[in-house]
Parts: sequence; C-alpha cells; structure tokens
Amino acid sequence: MATPNLFSGDPLDLPISILEVGIAGRLELITDHQKCNGSSFPLTTNPNGLPPYDVDLSCEVIQRYLADPEWLPIHHFDHSHRSWPQGKNVHSLYHMDVSAPHMDLSMERNAATGELRGINEGSINYSGLSAQNSLSLRRPPGPASQSVRGSTSNFPFWPGGMDEPTLEQIKDTGDKQEALDFEKDLLSVPPGWKHGMDFNQSDILHPTGVIPLTSLLGTLEDFSFGDSSEEEETTETNDRTKKRVMKTEGLQRSNSLEELGVEAPTTPAPPSVSPATDAPQEQWAVSLDSNSSVDDFYKRIPELAFKHPFELDPFQKKAIQCLEAGSSVFIAAHTSAGKTVVAEYAIALSLKHMTRAIYTSPIKALSNQKFRDFKITFGDVGLITGDVQLYTGASCLIMTTEILRSMLYNGSDVIRDLEWVIFDEVHYINDAERGVVWEEVLIMLPDHVNIILLSATVPNTLEFADWIGRIKKKKIFVISTTRRPVPLEHYLYTGNSQKTQNQFFLLQDAFGAFQTKGYYAAVEAKKERASKYSQTFGARHPHGGGAGQDKGTWLSLVQSLRTRDALPVVVFTFSRTRCEQNAAALSTVDFCTTAERSEVQTYYTKCLIRLRGGDRQLPQVLYMLDLLKRGIGIHHSGILPILKEVVEMLFSRGLVKILFATETFAMGVNMPARTVVFDSIRKHDGSNFRDLTPGEYIQMAGRAGRRGLDNTGMVIILCKADVPEMSDLHKMMLGKPTLLQSQFRLTYSMILNLLRVEALRVEDMMKRSFAESRTQKDSKTHKQRIKLLTQKMADMGDIECSGDLADLHDYFVTVQELICTREMLHKRVVESINGMKCLSIGRIVIVNTEYHSWVPGIILQVSSDSSNRIYTTLVLCEKRREQEVNQVEKGDKLVKKAPLPRDLLLSKVFRPEGPCDYKLLKLHSSEIVILTGKTLRVQADKILNDVARSQTPRFRSELLDELERLRFLTSDQSLSLLPEYQQRINVLRTLQYIDDGGAVQLKGRVACEVSSHELLVTELVLDGALSPLAPEEIAALLSCLVFQHKTQCEPRLSDTLKQVTYTGNAITIIR
Repeated sequence: MATPNLFSGDPLDLPISILEVGIAGRLELITDHQKCNGSSFPLTTNPNGLPPYDVDLSCEVIQRYLADPEWLPIHHFDHSHRSWPQGKNVHSLYHMDVSAPHMDLSMERNAATGELRGINEGSINYSGLSAQNSLSLRRPPGPASQSVRGSTSNFPFWPGGMDEPTLEQIKDTGDKQEALDFEKDLLSVPPGWKHGMDFNQSDILHPTGVIPLTSLLGTLEDFSFGDSSEEEETTETNDRTKKRVMKTEGLQRSNSLEELGVEAPTTPAPPSVSPATDAPQEQWAVSLDSNSSVDDFYKRIPELAFKHPFELDPFQKKAIQCLEAGSSVFIAAHTSAGKTVVAEYAIALSLKHMTRAIYTSPIKALSNQKFRDFKITFGDVGLITGDVQLYTGASCLIMTTEILRSMLYNGSDVIRDLEWVIFDEVHYINDAERGVVWEEVLIMLPDHVNIILLSATVPNTLEFADWIGRIKKKKIFVISTTRRPVPLEHYLYTGNSQKTQNQFFLLQDAFGAFQTKGYYAAVEAKKERASKYSQTFGARHPHGGGAGQDKGTWLSLVQSLRTRDALPVVVFTFSRTRCEQNAAALSTVDFCTTAERSEVQTYYTKCLIRLRGGDRQLPQVLYMLDLLKRGIGIHHSGILPILKEVVEMLFSRGLVKILFATETFAMGVNMPARTVVFDSIRKHDGSNFRDLTPGEYIQMAGRAGRRGLDNTGMVIILCKADVPEMSDLHKMMLGKPTLLQSQFRLTYSMILNLLRVEALRVEDMMKRSFAESRTQKDSKTHKQRIKLLTQKMADMGDIECSGDLADLHDYFVTVQELICTREMLHKRVVESINGMKCLSIGRIVIVNTEYHSWVPGIILQVSSDSSNRIYTTLVLCEKRREQEVNQVEKGDKLVKKAPLPRDLLLSKVFRPEGPCDYKLLKLHSSEIVILTGKTLRVQADKILNDVARSQTPRFRSELLDELERLRFLTSDQSLSLLPEYQQRINVLRTLQYIDDGGAVQLKGRVACEVSSHELLVTELVLDGALSPLAPEEIAALLSCLVFQHKTQCEPRLSDTLKQVTYTGNAITIIR
C-alpha cells in the first residue's frame, strides 16, 4: 500500500488552487501540490470547460431598451426615402391662442321678400362663458356624460323671475358684504414686521401745479359744458337765499292762544305721514270657471297635439287652451277626475315642438306607473330615479322631485330644451320632511320653463298660485273642480260573521249628505250584538278585537263584497304588520279562476327572470306568489321594489281582487278599484296616534269608483270594536281639506349648493319661499313707500337751529320723553281699580282724538275686554255743513285738516260756534283726557310760527321711524329663518366646509354630492372612518341613515363600528 505524499514544508507555503466541479460553476479549493499549477485560472474537471451563457433578460432589457435605445430600428433613417431635420422655431414660444370674438354680424332682411337691407354689427356679451363660470343659457353645453344629471362643479341656470343684478348692484352688494373701512381696517404693518407704511394724509405732498387724481375724479360729475352754467348757479343761489329769508321772516311769536284753536295755521304744515293710496297689486293667480262650457274649443284649436278617445270635460278643455297659449296652470281636482289628461297633452305639445317635458312625482311607485303608461302612449319616454335610469335621452322624462332638484343645482343641459315641468300630487308639499324640495324646485326653475301643477282639492289654491306667479313673474291660471266624476257612498260595517255579513249602514250618500240615521243604526247593531254576547258568555264585552274576531270580520266582509260584485277592493291599513296579518286571515279564500292563476304564474315568473337564482327562492318572493295566485296582494314599503311593481301591474290587469296597502298606494297611483275599505281611521304620524285628516281620507277614499265602469264608488269603514264618534266621522268626511302650507327649512345641502355660486344668495332663496310669501307680498309697495318717504325727507331740508331755537333738538327729545311718560302714567291710572270706577257709564269726559280736540262727552257703554277696553262715548261736535253732507253721501273724501300740535299746546274745552250735533265714538283709554280748570294767555302768533318749526323734528322722527320699519320689512333681517341660517353658516365654518369669506372648500364640494345627512357622511368619508370597515359593515352602517322603522333589538357593534359612532356623535355635538 502506497503511502500518501504529504507536504513537509512551511504551512504558509502550502500550494492552493481553485477547482471547477461539474458544469454548474461550483468552485472548490484543493491543496494537492502535485496538481497545483500555480496559475490564477481555476482547474476544471470538464475537459471542454463551462458552456457559454446569456446575460440575464431583465438586465438586457434595461441595457438595450432603456439605457441606450438608439439602436432601435425606428431611429435609423438609412433605408428611408428621405428625412427632414427637425428645426428650431423660437418664435413659436410667443404664440397665444386667439380669444373668442366679441363682435358679431347680423343680416337685416325684409320679412316679406327676404331682400337684404343691411348688415349690423353687434357685441357678443356671452363670449368665454362655460358651465363653471356662468348661469346663462347661452353658455356652451357641457360634456355628454354630464348632459342629464349635470355636475356639482357646474353653475345652475339663472332662476326665472329673479332679476339679474346690474354692475352697480353687484358693487354695492360686495361693499356691504365686505364692510371694509379703507381708513381704519387696512393693515399698515405686515405680519412679523416691526414697522410698516404710514398712510397719514397730512404728510402727502403734491407738486406745485399738480392736481390730485382722487380730487379730480370726485368732481367729474359736477362738470357742466353749457354756456349758462354760471347763470344757473347764480339763479339757484338766489332761490336758496330767498327761501332762507322767507323762513327767517316766518319765525314770529303769537300773542293769543284763543286764536290757535279757531284759525287755521298760516304756515304750510309738513306733509302728512299717512300712507298714500297704493296702486292695486297685480294679480298673478287667475281663477277660471271649471263648470262653464267651452263651445268654441275645436274652433280655437283645430289641430290638437293629442286626441283622446273620449269627450273632454270643461276643465280639461280650458286647461288645454292655456297650454296652447304657453301659460302655466294649476289644476286642483278630485281623485280620478282626469288630471292626467292635462299632463298627457303637455307631453304631446313638447313632442310637437321638439322640446322636452319632465313629469315629477313624490314617490317611486307613481313614477314607475306613469313610466309604463306614458311609454305605451308616447313611446319616447325615459325614467330616472335613485336606482334606475332608462332612456335618459327621451323627450319626456319621469323622475322624482329630488332628482329634478339635483339637476337644477348641477346645471343639467336637459334644462335648456325643457318646455314643461309637471308636478303631480302638489299637496305633498305639506310633508314635513320632503315638502321643502317642491319649493326649491319651483324657485330654481328658469324663466323659459312652464309649470303644470296637479293637486287634490285644497282650499288655498289661489294663494299658492299667486306665490308661484309672483316669484316667477308669470300668470298662473287656476282651475278647480267641485264634484267627482264618480260619486262615492260611505258605509259603516259592523259585521263579523256569516249572520251579520250584510250589516252595511249608509253614512254619506252620493250627493254628500251625512246620514245620521245610518250612524245610529250602526250603533244599535253593535249594542244588540254586545247584549247577546253578554247573555251567552257573561258580562265581558267583546272589545278585544283579537286575531279570531278580525279573521271573522274579513271573511264575512269579503264574502259580502263578492256577492255584491264590489270587487276589486283596496284595503288601507296603517301598519305593515297589519297588512300581512289581514292577508293571512284570508288564507282559505281563493278569488282566482284556473286561467287567472296560470296567467299570474306565467307573468310572475317572467318578471322575476332578472333576479338571481338564489334570490328567487327568498321567503318573501315565494309567499307573494302564493298570495297572488289566490288574487290577494300586499303593497307597502317593506316589500321588494320589483315585487311591488309586479303587484301594481297585476292589479291594473284585474288579477288582484283584494289588495292590502298602506297610504302610499293612494299617492297618485292611478289604479282605481270598485271599493275602498279602511281597516281603521286612526294612524300614527311618527309622534302620536290621531284621526285621519279630511285631506288624507279624501285622498284614499278617492281610489274607489272606476270612471266609465262604476256608477258609484263604495267606501267602507270597519267598526271592529265600537263605532267611532259621529263628530269625528263628520269632521273627517265633510271637513275642509288641509291648507297648502310651507315646510321650507334650511338644509346644509341647499346652503352649500348656493354658496358655490356667488350670484345666488341663500337670503334670496328664503325670501322667495312660500313661508315668506305674506311678508314679501307687499315688498314692492314698501319699496315705493321708501322712495316717497326718502323724497319727503330730502324736500324737508336741514333744520336751521340758531339764536333762540338753538336748543330745538334737545327740546324735541325732552318733549318726546315727556309724552311717552305721560302716556304710560295715563295708561296705568286708567287701568287701575279707581280709574276703572271713574270711567263708568254716565261719566262725563273730555275726548282728544285726531278729528275731535278737547271735546266733552259722556260714556254710554264699556266693553268687557280687559286687554283692549273700548268706551262707547257720545261727544259734542258742530253740525256739518250741507256741502260736506252731500260729499259724504256721494262717497267723496273730505279734505283732512292740518293736524294741530294737540300734545304740546293745551286749549280750552271745545265750544261750538254754530248749530250743535252729537256723534257716537268708539274710544280707547288713551283718547280720554283728564283736564284741569286752568287756562293760559300766551302770544299765539309766535307760538304758531314756532310750532311749524317744532313740528319739523317731530315729523322727521316719524318719517325716520316709518323708513326704518319699511327698510326692515324689505331687508334680509326680517326673514324668519335668518338666525338659523347664520348658525348653520357658523357650523360650516367650524367644520371647514367654507372659509371665512363664504367660499366652498373641498369638504363642501364633497358634501354637495351627498343627498342626505351630508355632513355626517362627508366627515366619515374624509376622516377615513370607513377605510378599516368591511363592505358589509359599511352597508350596515349607512343603512341606519335611511332606516325608519322601530325595533326592539339592541345593536351589537364591533370595535371599529364603535369608533365610527364617536365621529358621528362629534358631528352631532357641533351641529
């Protein structure tokens, strides 16, 4: 065995080489001195060495394509036919796009022959306009994607009836809003600096011979370029001097007070403050008689835009005449009277004129039904709701009022082509939560849009139409109907079994007469049944109305109606739970034939194809199918929208015989029935239980009676327990419907949408609301009165107080305080116990009124009203002359004498100089004067001359008070919602939705995109509170903003949801 050859040298001299093992590039160190060749190249076990390799692909891409792309073929022009070198044009940097033209040429032609008469050049005032800077209809349209719904960055179109501000008004408004004092409020020291500029006017030096420009501008208005300016100035100076001399000469003292009460004053008294006869106010609401016939209807309108297959009623013909004339109308008619005919004709007119019409409704159910009806009639119809958009480019669009409000605020281009807006169910404006939307839309509609208002009968149609006409500055023609086309008969039903199923008692006949005999008969029937019940089961009274008794009532009622051929029936129930319980009580009843059940199954399956497979097996879907196959339907807000739509269509086809619905079904849905049944006449309005109002009852009862099919409609009130009180029934059936009342309120969405447009003010929106209608109705008269009083103030001139009259102003103030104190003391004395004893029947008093000064009289009667006691007094006066009597008999007004200073100058008791007469007066305590027997003799002439001057500050004060009152009534300070508006503005500033100047910030623009609870949702989104939540948690969180039903379940929140509630509570505290 050979021994290994070991290295025996120094370890530091041990030879080491590198050996490549295999083809993977693995290296190892070897110490065999025999194999070590001392070379720096590694040894290898592969005789041919390692195979070749490529550079990494990513490195190659970076090196060839990014680091040095010049090798790419697109940069090689060797094989091209010709190449042009790129030149440099420095002057292109100076290029500027040409601005829009400001002038335009228009051709003037002969209207008859078309001959060119000339070319006129006019200015273009709408160049450079866009949806982001202008409210004009002349601005160019926006992108196609924003043509329907608009954008929150767009300006709305200018509201109709609102005068566009002039340049001077904008300047004045800006000055008032800024309220800057350019002498005190401007900063002279920049922030962080110790010294600044000194703008002391005394230190300003002007060069010799140089006129300051500011003084020159102030005198431009006084320049006169005529030759007789100096003469005119001289004449004016002389006139002023003469007036001054005349005034000085008139200051003479009087020597006799006795002459003062007899003779008229020689000096002209200041003008009276009594209001002048105002011009008659313009009537914006014009009432038309709906009962008079229209014989020449087809002569006036030979070619109708839409022909109905039946003869129109007189009110429909008059409404169509107004539409043809391009006028706005307000139709207040009973349910099922045919108001939809007017809406259909307006849509047909828009199609004829190639314009657009919008039909708005308060609820989605009505929008869906009108979309189906109008789609069949006109074809070119679209639908826009919160969750559905169909055929948005159609000529007629059906939508809810909230959608139209959003389109108006967002400047939708649909508004350009809009000719008619139809508001259905206008009485919904009384809704406390959503009524404000109607007012916002009516105020924001542009001037070229005509309005059609459809409503149930309401008492104040003229008042509401006058408000709309005044804010839109156009006539509104009001047409009201007084009778229903199908009269109604109202019954009380007391049956609850097969034996008592025919207990119908007529309460109101078809002529509207209340039948007390039927009411008492229903009460007797209830008493008789209670007596039999007590004889059989004891003294217990069957008032419980449990499930068993309700089932018996429904079974007996349905069987009786079926026998009377009174189907289909709509049962109004004011509870979703009661709707389902009543439907369950008829589980053994089947109203459909085999063919009808098959048709219901086919149609139901066809409509639910849009649902996913799992959704078709939902319990509600299966339960609804079982009910519909038996001719029973349920319609309330808890039903899926698609199922409610299916129920509506099956009911319109006559396949649903009995429908249990809440009152929303009566809101304009044109699906009349033969009979309407009220499960109860009491409802919960969100705060407490109450009886139905006459308007609510009439609205729901109006679903009974199908025009052209039924002679009368049948309305039944169930008496499950006791019969309601007669007074309650009489008030509900024959009482006056609810007045249209404003529900206008400020919302953050409204404020932000208006603040982002500088030209529109929130105060103007409040002024034009229906709530401010009565206060703003006389604003035009108030403004005219302000001009008149301002002119009177200017004509009075300044008061010259010199010499003996230097303290005239102080004297007037002192006398005013004296008069107020004396009146207060007089009132307390008269209202005291002793004073009331003195002012008794037979007491002789001295009367001082506007027309009777210091006249004796005797009290004949004292009223019992302690707060406003009236004294009937027989006073002594002079017998009127025959000329004055003739003037009174003819109706002419007597010339009013100049008022004497009766508060300052005391005179003797009145003594007639001619024949005596007596007059009966109704006096207040302030007009009864307590006199002493003392008399004075003074210089009457001097006093009379001084009185004319002393009355000037008194009259000036009265004018100032009147001006202050009128200016307050016409200013923003008189708005009832102004304090709330200022509080909301402070909230928006605190949350940084707007800045200190009122400009809308980013958070405010985000809030404009939110339809409800805008502040809370915006804070949750921008604060990032929704980021850590799962999608199902976000849906559950936001559902609480729209959930309206009561529940007893205590919510269990996760930690993340609890954190979100803290943010919501913080917003609530700030608000």
